[in-house]
Amino acid sequence: MFQPSHGPVEHLQEIAPIGLRNAVKSFGRTAVLKEVSFELRQGEVLALLGENGAGKSTCVKLLAGVHTPTLGSVVVDGMPADFQSPADASKAGVAVMHQHPGLFPDLSIAENIFIGHMPTTGPGFIDAGRMREEARRVLDTVGLNVPPETRLGELRTSEQQLVEIARALSLKARVLIMDEPTAALSQREVERLFQVVGELRKQGVAMMFVGHRMDEIFRIADRIAVLRDGSLVGVEPAAALSRPAAIKMMVGRELSSLYPERTASRGPVSLAVRSLVLQAGGPSIDLIVRKGEIVGLGGLVGSGRTEIARVLFGVDRPVSGEILIDGIPRKIHSPREAMDAGIAYVSEDRMGQSLVMDFSILDNAALTVLAKAAPRGFYRPQSAIELVGGELQRMKLRFSGYEQPVKQLSGGNQQKVVISKWLATKPRIFILDEPTQGIDVNTKAEIHAMIADLAAQGMAIILISSELPELLGMCDRIIVLREGEKTAEFTREEATQELILEAATSERDSSGHAEHDRIDAAPAFTLANILKRREFGLFAAMAAVILPVALINPRIFSAANLTAVSMDVALLMVAALGQMLVLITRNIDLSVASIIGLAAYLSASALSAHPAIGPIGGLFIACSVGIAAGLINGALVTFGRIPAIVVTLGTLSIYRGLNSLWAAGDQVSADEVPISWLNMTGTKLAGVPLIVVVTLLILLTASYLLNNTGIGRELFATGSNPDGAELVGIPQRRQILLAFALAGLLAGICGALWASRYATVDARVATGFELTIIAASVVGGVAIRGGAGTLLGVALGALTLLVIKNGLTLVRVDPLWLQGVYGLVILAAIGIDALVTRRARRAGNN
Repeated sequence: MFQPSHGPVEHLQEIAPIGLRNAVKSFGRTAVLKEVSFELRQGEVLALLGENGAGKSTCVKLLAGVHTPTLGSVVVDGMPADFQSPADASKAGVAVMHQHPGLFPDLSIAENIFIGHMPTTGPGFIDAGRMREEARRVLDTVGLNVPPETRLGELRTSEQQLVEIARALSLKARVLIMDEPTAALSQREVERLFQVVGELRKQGVAMMFVGHRMDEIFRIADRIAVLRDGSLVGVEPAAALSRPAAIKMMVGRELSSLYPERTASRGPVSLAVRSLVLQAGGPSIDLIVRKGEIVGLGGLVGSGRTEIARVLFGVDRPVSGEILIDGIPRKIHSPREAMDAGIAYVSEDRMGQSLVMDFSILDNAALTVLAKAAPRGFYRPQSAIELVGGELQRMKLRFSGYEQPVKQLSGGNQQKVVISKWLATKPRIFILDEPTQGIDVNTKAEIHAMIADLAAQGMAIILISSELPELLGMCDRIIVLREGEKTAEFTREEATQELILEAATSERDSSGHAEHDRIDAAPAFTLANILKRREFGLFAAMAAVILPVALINPRIFSAANLTAVSMDVALLMVAALGQMLVLITRNIDLSVASIIGLAAYLSASALSAHPAIGPIGGLFIACSVGIAAGLINGALVTFGRIPAIVVTLGTLSIYRGLNSLWAAGDQVSADEVPISWLNMTGTKLAGVPLIVVVTLLILLTASYLLNNTGIGRELFATGSNPDGAELVGIPQRRQILLAFALAGLLAGICGALWASRYATVDARVATGFELTIIAASVVGGVAIRGGAGTLLGVALGALTLLVIKNGLTLVRVDPLWLQGVYGLVILAAIGIDALVTRRARRAGNN
């Protein structure tokens, strides 16, 4: 087991690589940090302690370049430094493991590790082979045996935290800041992290460790700095500071006991689980919880603890088994049915599953009792206060008012809101999954006292925790799980940390191997995987249209029809590519059809007035119009901070109006433009229309650039996790502006090709075409939520829609039905995307 040296490496130079000097940070009129000074020394670990809201994360963000000091400075090598972004901090040799990992679920593990500093070849393209090789090296260092090309969203929460650690190590920084790095890790993973810290200490890396687990703090720290209410209380050598003294520095008073004295007064069985099977072929589990009893579920991350909780609360369905409430069998198929049965569940994912971060404290706390807070359908804040105000006061919530956004609260106070929300339902059975994860010692004591009080009132409680001292200090019985199987059960008197760890680990694991022994990903092209791919579904949809239509009208396979469809598909693909670029950044462009129409008319009218400019001149005008419109959209979204749907809904009408004013009711016909303009799309190369060839070249170029350049991957990262992109220094505004500009350029090209393809152009060109463009992107797999999409999917989406249109036309279906069909296809595609996302999230929780 690693033990710190508790002293700097003697041969290293004395100047601290980084620190804060009289740093003040204010948000508005609120000062969250007040003249704080400390330094990180080479070869040492400085632990930063403090209650939630004391200013620890603010210190981290100042050193990481996320925030800049209001007064005072960040000091690098003894000199003041001006960090304007995380990229500046990174250049100064600072690596950060953030409390909430800034990872990108839609990117690969390797891309997550090296995003922002990807290895490149001479011309600036990503060196994929080298990136995978170096990713494997750092993954081995942290003990995660997973292929680097695996999509990050497929990993469990603890594995993703290990990737965050690997990313920090990949920077080879001289300063490493760890903000709650162990919150989601198992004991074995914590040991592995501490081994890595030991190696970095020998290399002279200066480190800061922010955490709440006192055992870890005193194991790893050389010096301890304590914050309280934004001020530095003091910095002491870890060897000279006792735990009670550290806690007193944090809270300003003696903390009598972290775990309240309690006497179990168990009543009749409240909850019974019989022969519960979580997965097909898995073991069965029996479980009982009595009234007034606290039963702990222990085990490694992924052992099945959370899965049991989700089944009991109706989030997931078991394969088989029986759940009895007060001796009566109950079928629980949804959270609503669980709540009706008197069950409440506090999820381990506070930010993702328990709170709506943009809602107020009151609105969050009232979510479980909305029906009562909104009698006759009208929500009344006063009714909500009457329902949940008492619980919020009971939890000693620190807040400025019920309307305060919950995202402004510290982690501990956010957890209090979550618990209050569920206590408002007056449950008889309370399931708490990691209720004190990431919160300070004082708030922990308050929550422990609340749990003990609820048990004393007769509530049956299931407590899931990765902290063994918490299980030992709070529970009457502890049930240990391993890989979904119950391996041991201990009474309060019998349980010890050694016995629980022994029951939680297999013989193979106890030999010292990492917990995450994972086999390589299944081959990508097995029949089962092919059938699951969206592309297969699109081919199946096209076949479902083509085959019956061919029986009714064989003209669908005629050369003329295939040529016409291919040219129409080419136009749609170009526009859909632009829409994809915007969608992957979590935005949308409703004005795309108006830009196409404006570019088409202006380029055609310019050629009509000045034929000498030729096709090149017309194309230049169309592209210029598209880029200008795209930049206007992007600037309003990024600098104006107006939602893209609002901006582009407005510019949709503006661009269309400008087109109408310019055209003034006139149209440009085929005999008014040079024949070379018409031939631009009509010419064939080896029997293939030139417009199709141009489109394929555009798609292939775009695909290569998106997948093989840092800018391309950063576009995906921007949409996959905007907050994470900010933490790693990706310039989000620039990326979004670039996406809109490129979308405008592609819309301009589409407009020029449209004018050449259809010859006659007026102000109504492409009216309503935006629905088809968006549909092609979404049906092709571009996620509305951002961060995901492929060019192949977009191409197939465009092809699918126009095959449907062509088929319906050939069998003489009323064109008015077409928009309805497109709408149904969009809904189906979004539904599939939501299903895939839920399954991926569920897999990540296992």
